[in-house]
Amino acid sequence: MERRARGDALDRTPEERAERLKERVYVTFAALAVVLTLRSHGDVTPGVAATTLLITVGGTLLAVLLADVVSHLAVHAALPTAAEARHMVAVCTGALGVLVLPMAFVGVAASGSWTVDGALRASTIALVASLGVVGWLAVRRVALPRWQKLLVLVAEVALGLAVVALELLAHG
Repeated sequence: MERRARGDALDRTPEERAERLKERVYVTFAALAVVLTLRSHGDVTPGVAATTLLITVGGTLLAVLLADVVSHLAVHAALPTAAEARHMVAVCTGALGVLVLPMAFVGVAASGSWTVDGALRASTIALVASLGVVGWLAVRRVALPRWQKLLVLVAEVALGLAVVALELLAHG
């Protein structure tokens, strides 16, 4: 992928930034759904919570990677080059950063300092907040009036809260 120099640092292209933000949104919503479902099950151990979260996010990222390869095949009638494949993998693995706080919170619960429910509640808050961060990263360079940027941020966080509400409604 082409990169532009900005000062001494390399800056991602707009397309690459968009891909990475998109994957973070997918993974955040998948992780949020899992965390909320785990909370509804009650007596979940830290090990089960961590394993379930890792398996779900890993499966989501593998599905996204497969979709990227299949869509590349459909558009280009060829497998991705090594550079394109590395880029696809880098975009997918970059989304794993979404798991840092939830896994840290579950780790604190495993140490006995928190309950698993407390760790999952903190994870819910962190994941919804991360949607706001992703929204900010999306709009920070865009030439939009401030009210429109704010609208994007509010909409993204509102959708995260809607997922929380729907999961709570479904799982009581």
